[in-house]
Amino acid sequence: MVAGIVGLGLMGGSMGLALKGVPQVSKVIGYDHNPNHCEEALKHHLIDEVVTWDALKKSDVIFLAIPVEGIIKALQKLTDVPPGCTIIDLGSTKAKIVENIPPQIRKNVVAAHPMTGTEKFGPSAALANLYRDKIVVLCNLEESGELQSVTAKALFEAIGMKIVTMDAKEHDRHAAYISHLPHAISYALANAVMAQEDAKNILILAAGGFRDMSRLAKSSPIMWEEIFKQNRENLLEAMDHFEEELKRCRSLINEENWKGLYTWMEEAQKLHDIL
Repeated sequence: MVAGIVGLGLMGGSMGLALKGVPQVSKVIGYDHNPNHCEEALKHHLIDEVVTWDALKKSDVIFLAIPVEGIIKALQKLTDVPPGCTIIDLGSTKAKIVENIPPQIRKNVVAAHPMTGTEKFGPSAALANLYRDKIVVLCNLEESGELQSVTAKALFEAIGMKIVTMDAKEHDRHAAYISHLPHAISYALANAVMAQEDAKNILILAAGGFRDMSRLAKSSPIMWEEIFKQNRENLLEAMDHFEEELKRCRSLINEENWKGLYTWMEEAQKLHDIL
C-alpha cells in the first residue's frame, strides 16, 4: 500500500519513519505547503518522495498531520478520493473535526489522536519510535467504514501503538485536563518568570523542576493556539478547576495551615499510584 502524509513536521515526519518499517507499506509519499519542510523530509529520509496534492489523493491511506484548522480545510479538498481510500487525521482535538467531515467521505475518515509528542517541531524533530508503546485514541469509529477501521487499526498496531476507542466529545474533555491544561500552565509559568526575572538569574537558578514544568512552553504556538481554540469550553472548565486548587494552596499557606498543606500535597501524590 502507498501511504501519503500531509504535514512533514514532528508528527508527520515521525509517522513516515514508522511506516517505513511496516511490511504492507510499499511507499511513503508526502506533501507540505512549506518547501523547506519538503527538502528536510527528503534529507532525513522521512518519506520516499514529495508529491503534488493531486498525486497524494491517489494514496491508499492518507495521514493528516497538520494543525486542527488545517485538517478541517484539507478534508474539504479530499471529497473526490477513491471509495477504498483511508484518511486518518492526527488532530489533538476531535469533536470539531468529526463535525466537519464532508458527508460524502465520512466512511473514508478515521478520527485519531496519538497520545504522544515532544516540545520540538519541524521535520528535524522527527523520531522513528515516537509512536511505539503509546496510546492512540480512535473516535466515533462506528461512523467510519469497515475497511477504513480495519486499515487504521492494522497500521497503528504495526507501528507499536495501543488502541483505545472513545466518543469525540468525551475525548476532548479528557484531553483538556490531561494534555491541554498542562500546556497552558507551562506557557503561563514561563511568562510569569520572564516578567519577574532577568535571563541571568533564570540561567543560574533554574533547576530540574523548573525545566520540567516549563518544557511544554517550547511547543509550537501555531499548533497550540488552534488546539486551545477548538477545545475552548473544555479547557476553560479545566482552568477553573485548576484555579480552585491553586487558591486552596494559597489559602492554606496564607493561614499557615501547614498540616492542611501537607495533607493537600499528600492527596496529589495519589496521582503517581495511577501513573
